[in-house]
Amino acid sequence: MFSWGENIRDGFGLVKSNGLVKANTDSCLNVILTKSPIAHLSAGNKVVAFIRSNGKVSFACRMHEYKDGRRVTWKLKGVECREKILALSCGDTHVVLLSEEGRVFCLTSASNDPRPVGNLNQVIQVACGDQHSIALTQDGKVFTWGQNSRGQLGLGKGEPSTSSPQPVKSLSGIPLAQITAGGDHSFALTLSGAVFGWGKNSAGQLGLGDTIDRPAPAPVDCLNLKKTIAISCGVEHTVVLTKGGLVFTFGSGRYGQLGHNSLRNELRPRLVAELWGAKVTQIACGRNHTLAFVGSFKKIYSFGHGELGQLGNGVKMDQSVPLPVQLPQDHIDDLQIEQTFAGGNHSFALCSSAKESGKGLNDSRVEKMTRTLDNDIIDRWILQCDSTSWEKIQKEITETFSSASCLNGSFLDKSCDKHYQTSLKHSGLDLSLARMAFQKLAEKDKVLAEIHEVICVLLYQLNSRLIPTEGLWSTLSDSFFRTVVKAFHSLSAEYLQQMAVKRCDHGKSLKKTFGLLQRLYDVNSKRRRRITVDTFHVNKISSLFQSKLVLDLNSELTELVWDISGEDDTYWIESEMILSKIKRYKDNIFCLLKDYPCILDTEAKCTVWMYAFDQIKDCHEDIEYGWLCDKTVKVDRETLLDDTFQQLRKMTCHMVALKVKFQAENGVDEGGVSLEFFSLLGRELLTMEPKTLEVYESGLAWFTTDDGGVTDEFYLLGLLCGKALFNQCVLNLCFPLALFKKLLGLTTTLDDLKELSPTEASCLQYVLDEDEEVVEALDLVFMDKGQELIPNGEELPVTMVNRKKYVDLYVDMKLNKSVQIQFADFEKGFHKGCPTQTWRMFLPEELMTLLQGDDNYEWDKLRKNAEYQGYRPTDDIIQNFWSVFTEFSEEQKKKFLTFLTGTDRLPRGRSLSKLQMQITSLGSTDADEYYPKAQTCSVTLCLPNYSSIDTLQEKLLHAITHCDVFGDA
Repeated sequence: MFSWGENIRDGFGLVKSNGLVKANTDSCLNVILTKSPIAHLSAGNKVVAFIRSNGKVSFACRMHEYKDGRRVTWKLKGVECREKILALSCGDTHVVLLSEEGRVFCLTSASNDPRPVGNLNQVIQVACGDQHSIALTQDGKVFTWGQNSRGQLGLGKGEPSTSSPQPVKSLSGIPLAQITAGGDHSFALTLSGAVFGWGKNSAGQLGLGDTIDRPAPAPVDCLNLKKTIAISCGVEHTVVLTKGGLVFTFGSGRYGQLGHNSLRNELRPRLVAELWGAKVTQIACGRNHTLAFVGSFKKIYSFGHGELGQLGNGVKMDQSVPLPVQLPQDHIDDLQIEQTFAGGNHSFALCSSAKESGKGLNDSRVEKMTRTLDNDIIDRWILQCDSTSWEKIQKEITETFSSASCLNGSFLDKSCDKHYQTSLKHSGLDLSLARMAFQKLAEKDKVLAEIHEVICVLLYQLNSRLIPTEGLWSTLSDSFFRTVVKAFHSLSAEYLQQMAVKRCDHGKSLKKTFGLLQRLYDVNSKRRRRITVDTFHVNKISSLFQSKLVLDLNSELTELVWDISGEDDTYWIESEMILSKIKRYKDNIFCLLKDYPCILDTEAKCTVWMYAFDQIKDCHEDIEYGWLCDKTVKVDRETLLDDTFQQLRKMTCHMVALKVKFQAENGVDEGGVSLEFFSLLGRELLTMEPKTLEVYESGLAWFTTDDGGVTDEFYLLGLLCGKALFNQCVLNLCFPLALFKKLLGLTTTLDDLKELSPTEASCLQYVLDEDEEVVEALDLVFMDKGQELIPNGEELPVTMVNRKKYVDLYVDMKLNKSVQIQFADFEKGFHKGCPTQTWRMFLPEELMTLLQGDDNYEWDKLRKNAEYQGYRPTDDIIQNFWSVFTEFSEEQKKKFLTFLTGTDRLPRGRSLSKLQMQITSLGSTDADEYYPKAQTCSVTLCLPNYSSIDTLQEKLLHAITHCDVFGDA
């Protein structure tokens, strides 16, 4: 072993005088010839510790500092420990030991007797800062303890110091390759080369570009894709080594320890240029100095503080550039340097003879990493699962599949180092390896069943931070994406089954799987090739809602919904008086649907929507509303829009369903009059002045950007749309899907512009699809009709590099920024008009159908649900009527529907399958002289008893063609 630096007691007492060789007088470098090799060592500011190759006994050597600054080394003492020690790490005055069994012990300045640290087990790495310690377990958990004055424990803001190990929860689930610590800062390195730092950052030692302390692990983004394989920390500086042998340093440069030929601090990782091309294989940091080992040259470079000879260059002074340590040539030729160490003001190099290279060190020199699953392990499980090893295999399965870190670290795509390219859009995984692994595991039902049990527990414990990002999911192939959806769908169904049959408490687990399904649905909506929405529906839930079992207080699902939704969800309905009348569990149902709308099909949601409406209606019937007498709107057909706006402006409350009364008409609004009212309003709103809407080439309406003269009309437009939805009526306005996405807080895309303005969108798509020559020839800049898409957009040309940004900004301007004020007023009115927010459970397509009506006509259901008064179904006039109706064209049938109900599009909840038409006798002797009449308020057809089918056909066609004249409420 070579040793140089602060070494007041020569050889640290490891050998007698004849085992110590002075390399030369100037370099302060000693050659320590121990009888039994040193397997591992660590040095702190006031303590140095060694492990012999047998691991049975460790030695600790302490230093004492007098008031005059002199430091003396106390006598080396053996440490008795009942377990074999594999690794250790020194802090300022304490030593942490790691045993072969994975347990952790601590030596303090007060005693040389090791004491167990908490209940830590299965630990594979330990690291110490000055006053804090870190441990990494085999299943990927990180524990810290000690001082937390600068956040060096990583437990979060405001957490106190602690003597017992505490889990660093923000690193949960991340597969780690290394932990390390400096003075008051700490680092963790993942298997894919990502770096997380936390703690003191006064000199930029966290590499985050500032000098702000971090109380919890923060990603060092500028090291992404650098292929980091090792990190070492000094008291206020940090050194990083990449797979290509490059060295980056950051933090304090006060003594030149960064190697940049300056004493300046570096707030971000900076390449040590002097080591470029040397291909460094090991790094080590002392308190204020750095070592870099180049294995191919057998050279150790040093830089930083050198006052005590810790640089090994023969000069006791600081050095800001890497220079070789003056190793004794007569010894180095016969020895192989295995590992370098630095700590405090010490430096070491462990060596072996060239013939026995590596035999003197234990496995801890290559630190163990988080457990992962590989083919060798799987093969052993499959082959030995029926033997006496099954109990051991069960334990291994539990340890592996209960750890998100283990699974996340498995199946890395190491071809061409792709796992080092992990990002928000690249998982770094080879999913084909995962598929083959699970196909192999499925060969043994016994093994697969055990895995299934453990996975269910893991999913229960997962938190949202561990779930893949949308960017990663969007890159999956169609088959893999479908498989992921089906997996969580099946798990949700199984949880429901277990809760229904076994009454198991899986409420929280179910909430998580529903949440995952919803996130997958959101990703699916942005994929080019989408899977059908019914893939996400959990049929058991849908059937329960449709059958209204969930609304039964005695239903088994009541407890389920309560568990899923929690007890702290806020109510959605404004009036406290109404809230007091609605059962709390029903609100929790709505919260469930709002958060995870993809799990229910549209019919089930409509059932809940209708039920919510009925509950509000029932509550109002129980309460005196003298101050709500303005709930009926009285309008004249000739001045419909003006009358409506005037009365809406006077309304003080919108918590009740609107009732409509047409002047000089006797119809009572039982739903039919409202349908006609909103249908007529739709036409008026398109032609109103000042204009609020423009009709595009697609036939769809969108907000006008020229709002000159408009006061509260956008608000009133939104109010009417909200009231139409609240009244379960159709408003005859064809809006694009973008409107409903905006109402639900979803992002609009180029596809939404394609729906509204196909020509405009096709031009943008052309910009995206063409090659560089064509794009440049278009001579586009970041402008849209005289408006800059970004500052100085007029001077920024559209190129191949920025064309996607140009298209995104253009779409955002068209659908968002240009109508920002208009939509804000509309949205405010919409929320006011529909005060129960249960509509948020619908997907954009479903919400659009609710407001604009369903065009999926089931004409046979109209006859099936019909009722008769004064006629019997077998009468000739009734048979003739249905014969004529059946022969009508689709357009004629829609005209009849308008004649009967006031609109040709019915709300989803009041579709033809639920519409009950009444056919009554007109009661006249001269039937052939009369036309049919319709009472839209009661959905009644007054049908004269015509003498022939031809007369019936003629009169009925005339009536539905001129329904504005003959429709009668």
